[in-house]
Amino acid sequence: MRDQMSSFDIARMALDINALAGARCRKMYQPHYEQVVLRLNPKGIAKCDLVIVRGQRVYFSQRDRPMPTQPPQFAMLLRKHLSNARLTGAKQLGFDRILVLEFDTKNGRRDLIIEMFRNGNVILVDEDGVIIQPLTHVTYETRTIKRGEVYVAPPEPIDPRNWSVSQLQETLKDSDRDLVHTLAGKMSLGRAYAHNLCVLAGIEPTLNATEIKDVDRLYEAFQGMVEQIQQSGAFAVVNELFTPSSNPLELDLQMEQHCVEVGPVALSGDTLSMEFETLSTAIDAWKGGHDSSALARREAEKMAEITAPGQTDSEAEKLARREDQQASAIDKLTVKGEKQQNIGKSIQNNWGHVESLLNQVKQSVDDVGWDETRKAIKKIGWIESADPASRTIRAKLPDENGEPGPAVELHLDKSVHQNAQIYFAKGRKDKQRSEGAKAALAETQQRQKKVDKKRAKDEAAGRVSITKRTKKFWFERNRWTMLSSGQLLVGGRDAKGNDQIVKKHLSAADLYFHADLHGAPSCSLKLKEGFEEDPNPNPMLPEGVPSLRLTQSLEIEEHPEESLPDAAQMAVCWSRAWGSGGAAATAFHAKQGQVSKTTESGESLGRGGFVVRGNRHWYKDLNIELTLGLVAINGIPMPMVGTHAVISDVCQRWIRLTPGTQKKELVATKIAKATGLLQDDVLSALPPGNLALGENKGIFD
Repeated sequence: MRDQMSSFDIARMALDINALAGARCRKMYQPHYEQVVLRLNPKGIAKCDLVIVRGQRVYFSQRDRPMPTQPPQFAMLLRKHLSNARLTGAKQLGFDRILVLEFDTKNGRRDLIIEMFRNGNVILVDEDGVIIQPLTHVTYETRTIKRGEVYVAPPEPIDPRNWSVSQLQETLKDSDRDLVHTLAGKMSLGRAYAHNLCVLAGIEPTLNATEIKDVDRLYEAFQGMVEQIQQSGAFAVVNELFTPSSNPLELDLQMEQHCVEVGPVALSGDTLSMEFETLSTAIDAWKGGHDSSALARREAEKMAEITAPGQTDSEAEKLARREDQQASAIDKLTVKGEKQQNIGKSIQNNWGHVESLLNQVKQSVDDVGWDETRKAIKKIGWIESADPASRTIRAKLPDENGEPGPAVELHLDKSVHQNAQIYFAKGRKDKQRSEGAKAALAETQQRQKKVDKKRAKDEAAGRVSITKRTKKFWFERNRWTMLSSGQLLVGGRDAKGNDQIVKKHLSAADLYFHADLHGAPSCSLKLKEGFEEDPNPNPMLPEGVPSLRLTQSLEIEEHPEESLPDAAQMAVCWSRAWGSGGAAATAFHAKQGQVSKTTESGESLGRGGFVVRGNRHWYKDLNIELTLGLVAINGIPMPMVGTHAVISDVCQRWIRLTPGTQKKELVATKIAKATGLLQDDVLSALPPGNLALGENKGIFD
């Protein structure tokens, strides 16, 4: 096992878990999104944790691991179904990297399926195999992992443990690759075990598989590896032999520096290895320190994701702040942990002094009680205070000159060794939290590199940098555009939107536009509200993106005649005329006072419908075509559609759109990838129907 468990590793773990059949599952935790922990209470032995790191490893551990006070939803669901459940067994699905834990619960059988391939998953299913809840919902080509679906395992790989010599010979004969790659792929061994098998059999790994004559020797070597799985030992491959430290923290550091991989099968050849009693012991020695600090990593990530007031929410700046916070946390935890360790060592180094103080105080308490003892303590220079409630004293340890030095808290009911161990334990926890923060920092730095690389690539391609917004402009709920006069035209997207346009956004000074088609959107051409050039453009915008700002005080006293046909054309393009197959359509405009919900006697109006009375101004033979351009409004890059004359005049980057056969979702994806805009923003701007892409300037160049 390197980054992920192999089929051999899963086979051994299934045996190890089966050995604890009958254990009760007491609690379930999720200290990090990547990790699930089952706390088991086996019969006759100490409690232990079954640690599941999604997609990477499963093992037993007895480390002290902090847990969240508020369990996540998946952990709560596991508690609902598996609390006090009896573990009845575990099995590997064929020779696949899937481990199934079987439980007997008050509600019947429950299985916890652990998938160790790809990104991994943890899936709870009922007695009928129906998924109760997966850790992650995912859809593959041949199966779907989500609540309510029947769990379907992926196609089962070949199980070479049941092969005969002739089957192995046929596999080698049919291969067109060298021996080691054939064994790794066809037998699902992975490269490390495939190479090990070649070494055990004394056959050169690079030989062509079809050239192998001594298949019996290869088969016997493989059976020897299979027999090793049935045993209990494990091995850690190291790059340098070392003497394991008795200090758990130092041992964690040694394994982190020198361990390359662990497994149930000894690797032959020139590799250096160390033996462990079980596979879980080996994994815990290598990865346990990192995994036990999962909660600290999670808390560090949460703290790093908090954006201070007034700061932008760009990913680059978030990562920079997170990196600073994590580096600061590491420094503080390192100093604090070293301080606790030094206190523990100082207590041990001054064993006689500490023991004398503890004995004197305990004897005094027994003889005269706490009140008299506290009075007497004031006369002793080596003791600062005493606390009867916690039965502790605050005593000073000798410095280098034998004079009273730093003060520490000592428990009267504990020995000198136990008092020292309290500080060693605190130091270990701080060390674990520090390691968790270091891992989180490394992830942050790696992410920062990717963000910087993507930003440089986007800048070179002229793509805009978009930050997801929690609030949008009011007009984005509707269809909208800008006319040559700078005026804002808004139209309803549906019946509810039509009602809102007329009731809220059509004032006495505005004009009402509508295509001469049933169900067309109601549109309002605002007189004073619109867009003007932004005097303070966003400096992060790439070249070719004009900066506009929203204004409610356009210097217009009446609607310019030359801009009205553009408004009528937009009303037509936003209607079902776009998908009707025609090349032109008709629209009209009226004043606000002509639009009403009041009908004649005996008539009725549906939602979004209005009655227009009086004379209307008609526009005929309006072209059904739009142009989409790239602009920034109030510093925010976004797409804007409009007539070609307006958009090509305002925007340096644009593309013409006409009714066609391309689905708007695919067009939105293409434009979003080319420009850096959000796909949802582009999709929202496109007309209602299929499209054809026309003349392009700066969008796909």
